[in-house]
Amino acid sequence: MKIGITCYPTYGGSGVVATELGLALASLGHQVHFISYAIPHRLNKFFENVFFHEVELSTYPLFEHSLYDLALTSKMLEVIDFEELDLMHVHYAIPHAVSAYLARQVLRRSNKNLKFITTLHGTDITLVGLEPSFMPLVKFSIEESDGVTAVSRFLKEKTLTNYNIEKDIEVIYNFIDIEKFKPKESDIFRKHIAPNGEKVLVHTSNFRIVKRVTDTIRILDKVKKEIPAKLVLVGDGPDRSECERLARDLDIHKDVIFLGKQDGLAEILNAADIFLMPSQSESFGLSALEAMACGVPVVSSSVGGLPELNIHNETGYIAEIGDIDRMAKYTVELLTNEKRYKSFSKNSRERSVKNFDKNLIVPKYVEYYEKILNS
Repeated sequence: MKIGITCYPTYGGSGVVATELGLALASLGHQVHFISYAIPHRLNKFFENVFFHEVELSTYPLFEHSLYDLALTSKMLEVIDFEELDLMHVHYAIPHAVSAYLARQVLRRSNKNLKFITTLHGTDITLVGLEPSFMPLVKFSIEESDGVTAVSRFLKEKTLTNYNIEKDIEVIYNFIDIEKFKPKESDIFRKHIAPNGEKVLVHTSNFRIVKRVTDTIRILDKVKKEIPAKLVLVGDGPDRSECERLARDLDIHKDVIFLGKQDGLAEILNAADIFLMPSQSESFGLSALEAMACGVPVVSSSVGGLPELNIHNETGYIAEIGDIDRMAKYTVELLTNEKRYKSFSKNSRERSVKNFDKNLIVPKYVEYYEKILNS
């Protein structure tokens, strides 16, 4: 197939999943065309069967703000026409599904029919899409999609309920490359982070308030009262300066390491003992899955799709949002019980391999593509 993929090219989960899906499809022989305003950050080298088309934004004095959704529609039409695409797959409802709908309507005027699939990833449904000004548009674009997938059962149910939709939504979980994310020695990096043998806690995110990154710092503060520990924070975003301030206020700034945006996540995760995810909203928790695949137990909040991924008292622990005391208690409990820790570590890896390997999930997307194309 010739497949067009539109996603945000950033470090967020939707962009990562869309990019990895495109690369996996290309490795199976499908031709994949990414359409976005910048090259997705995981397309960092040449890949066979993968092409990138940049959405160019024009500036005119008349327009105070750039018209990205319309520019995206135009670029979609151009790529669909010249590359003879079979299907468009857009990730994140706003504005990608709207642009795909407009492109399809334009094509119908010339008796061409192109189907598009929308994958819902989370905040497009649970946060942004619930804005009163966006809600009717999100509902419309989902209902008009030829196919819709969601990355968790939670997100499917939330979509159907929030938008009063009767559309059939297919749940296809996020996935990872279990050969890239697997347990392996990371001694050099670990000695650099924790030179005196401290335990290492890790969190990765886009540092939005909804991720509650400050909670990880408060957890470290409590854990350190029991055992020597360090906290590694990977990523960047609007909440970073507040996190830095909090670490200084608690006088633990020397034990909180800010690494910024990083591509070598597998090495960092393999230097970790515990992965922390105290999010306020999480449709799936891709970064937690990456940690689990490396054999790192997860201590998370109980929100969204996280309980579908992180099994309480098996691959890690789950606590209520904001319950820092309990999360710290669970972290100490795991780090001081070697037998339980090894069991959780083994269970985390096994769950990742058996349920979320890309070789299990990507064929589900291919099967769904064929189903939509033949419907």
